[in-house]
Amino acid sequence: MRVPLYRLQCGVNSYEWGKVGKDSAAAKYAQATPADGFSIAEDKPYAELWMGTHPSNPSKDVETGRTLLDLIQDNQSLLGPEIAQKYNDKLPFLFKVLSINKALSIQAHPNKKLAEQLHGKDPKNYPDDNHKPEMTIAITPFSGLCGFRPLSEIAGFIKNVSALKKLIGDEPSDKFTAAVAGKEEVESESEISSNKKALQETFTALLNSSKESIASATKELLEEAKKGAEFAGGIAEAEELSKLIPILNSQFPDDIGLFVLFFLNYVKLEPGEAMYLKADDIHAYISGDIIECMAASDNVIRAGFTPKFKDVSTLTSILTYDYASPEKQKLPPQPYPYATLNAAAYSSGSTCELYDPPIEEFAVVRTVLGKKGKATFDGIEGPSIIICTEGSGTIKVGPKSEEVKAGYVYFVGSTAAVSLENDSSSPEDFVSFKAYCELDPEAGKL
Repeated sequence: MRVPLYRLQCGVNSYEWGKVGKDSAAAKYAQATPADGFSIAEDKPYAELWMGTHPSNPSKDVETGRTLLDLIQDNQSLLGPEIAQKYNDKLPFLFKVLSINKALSIQAHPNKKLAEQLHGKDPKNYPDDNHKPEMTIAITPFSGLCGFRPLSEIAGFIKNVSALKKLIGDEPSDKFTAAVAGKEEVESESEISSNKKALQETFTALLNSSKESIASATKELLEEAKKGAEFAGGIAEAEELSKLIPILNSQFPDDIGLFVLFFLNYVKLEPGEAMYLKADDIHAYISGDIIECMAASDNVIRAGFTPKFKDVSTLTSILTYDYASPEKQKLPPQPYPYATLNAAAYSSGSTCELYDPPIEEFAVVRTVLGKKGKATFDGIEGPSIIICTEGSGTIKVGPKSEEVKAGYVYFVGSTAAVSLENDSSSPEDFVSFKAYCELDPEAGKL
């Protein structure tokens, strides 16, 4: 019987927001295991490397050329019996690398019930019936928009950015600031519900602005942004946002997204930092290279920064309207308990950290191994996909050992113990990300 370690050939999608040519990490990783003679075109944007069984871009076994989905459906033990049964012989998660040069759409992903409804009504724009909670981990410095700002910040922008207040309208703007004044930090359910209702009404009004009014307000906003540090009355992030506004407008001229910017948290992540987005959370990515893991879905509800189909009425009706500081969106890692590091790993400052969102479809382990460092992962009752993002080394399952370089992707079957070891001749750290699913992580190691 074949050892449950499969090197994967993974496809890369070319979207206009991707980084161009070899600047794209997604493209460089795809080229490490080229599909059908793939080579990087220097003038072409490459956006996403997909690792998984999703039919839109399925991964293939390098040795046989068969899709990972075919292999799994022929051998349910690769998923484990419980996961195979619960997820209909499919991988529960989709693992990606994103390389972002231009803002992605302002969007949210539907919950499971809504996904089923949207897919039934409009399968063209909502291609499957699954929800899509997702997690982002930075490979390079990343920036994006994530979740609604604290209400006091939103009210401050409405007060100090005249173009924003004019677009919303004086009366709705004053109504919002009066409704939330002094209640930004309330804890009672009724007061939080009242705040969310005020936020929903104001945000919905903003997103339903006419094209003509958005174009007029954009001209005024660009002039205001020239104030630099004095922009928006000099409040927090003023200078940074003043620089960001003309960049975003050059990407999407006269777009409502320029004004959504004042409602959402502007989040920056350094390599290794992460954030989690549950279903119905609003967000938009702006720049950087990231690891992304999500439930196996391609459903997106869009409302700005995109030439694609927009569904403003659905988006504004389903958002959580939770509001908090950007720190609340971040997902700090914790030590991964089911991996053992060798002495060389400890002496070189190697780490093995777990990013564990509050869902069962996936978690991700980031491993950084210094010179001669080795990490041995106990077998778990579920499948894994591992990608190397930096350095080189070896991966071993049972008697099978294979080389690993940046961009190499491997699938590891359920219950298989796996080890990763840095190339002893390499001065670089060996960095990898392992996405996995285990329905009962409290059961411990096998």
